[in-house]
Amino acid sequence: MTVAERTLFVVAAPSGAGKSSLVNALLHDDASISLSVSHTTRPPRHGEEYGRHYYFVERETFEREIADGVFLEYAQVHGNLYGTSRETVDGLLGQGHDVLLEIDWQGARQIRQAMPGCVSVFILPPSSEELERRLRGRGSDSEDVIQRRLRNSRGEIAHAHEFDYIIVNDRFEDALEDLRSIVRAVRQGTNFQHPRHQALIAELLDGQRANP
Repeated sequence: MTVAERTLFVVAAPSGAGKSSLVNALLHDDASISLSVSHTTRPPRHGEEYGRHYYFVERETFEREIADGVFLEYAQVHGNLYGTSRETVDGLLGQGHDVLLEIDWQGARQIRQAMPGCVSVFILPPSSEELERRLRGRGSDSEDVIQRRLRNSRGEIAHAHEFDYIIVNDRFEDALEDLRSIVRAVRQGTNFQHPRHQALIAELLDGQRANP
């Protein structure tokens, strides 16, 4: 990934940690970041729209797209397949947009291998009790689904150390500010700023040579 293609941000978390709420708030505040909409075999929840939240596809279609090399990453999560379109991500980066992927740890690992320049963030809940409370508060999942997500969360959280940054989503406003701060810090990094300010740097160096 080159500087001209901007930055690929990868955000992952166990279900119920508040990842989607944080990502949506960040995207609302920062129009320069584009969300790459994932494909999934999961049925849509109430209020979810095709092409806005996910591209909802049949499992047979998804598996065919895997064989065709459509996905930059894909994984099975809670019994459903999820994947990120290679063409979508490459297109957005090539147009000069920062891109954000909201995926799981398996997909994040594949992305880091394929695009080492990405920036990865893992969202943690403040406690196991709060995680369960949030899952139950959705009101859309059966007891079996909730218990499966709670069991799976332990395996997901075990991979938090693989990410560049970790945010604990206890107080939402604080966690959102942490996420914003990460984006700001990345944008102020040398790899991003040096090409933008080459003319200024050259002028300053020339001025110093002229006035030793």
